[in-house]
Amino acid sequence: MDIDLIFKIASIGILLSILHTLLDKAGKEEFAFITTLVGVIIVFGMVISLIARFFDNIKSIFRLY
Repeated sequence: MDIDLIFKIASIGILLSILHTLLDKAGKEEFAFITTLVGVIIVFGMVISLIARFFDNIKSIFRLY
């Protein structure tokens, strides 16, 4: 597993928390929720591609086609 992926996910989380706090303080709760939701979807996309690659490796190891 790449350490870069962990740093990317952490940086997205930090940026989203700052953006959520700023939008929440400005009274834009809807935008804060939407930005948090978009960030979670982006991170899920990154993790899902990693899981798909993991299962491809498992299939090739056990020769499951």
